[in-house]
Amino acid sequence: MRLLLDTHIWIWSHAEAHKLSSEVARELTNPQNERYLSAVSVWETILLLEKKRIRSKGDFLDWFKRSKLALGLIEVPLNWEIAREIRYTTLGYRDPADRFLVATAKVYDLTLVTADERLMHIPGLKVLANR
Repeated sequence: MRLLLDTHIWIWSHAEAHKLSSEVARELTNPQNERYLSAVSVWETILLLEKKRIRSKGDFLDWFKRSKLALGLIEVPLNWEIAREIRYTTLGYRDPADRFLVATAKVYDLTLVTADERLMHIPGLKVLANR
């Protein structure tokens, strides 16, 4: 399975693993699965740190490098194809990060791993729900 981690899933996988369902935890550690992380999730995490909504033990760059290695993350950069898909990605609420993640999952045919109920019901989006 090709998994795109929603920002909170990525953070929880290191800081609050108890929030992951057994199915999500199993799929994240399954060596047959590929785990992708959007550049948008890195940006969103930095915003959360700046707003003090989350805390990082130590330097964020060090945490990021450890996370990348531990999960075997594959970077998904923003590109024109994703930007074009955003034009057709409406969520019914305003969250630019979510729009980017949905568009990324659709363009690259990835399964979004999320606990966000709003994203679980987007037509055409493959989801691994953390419930």
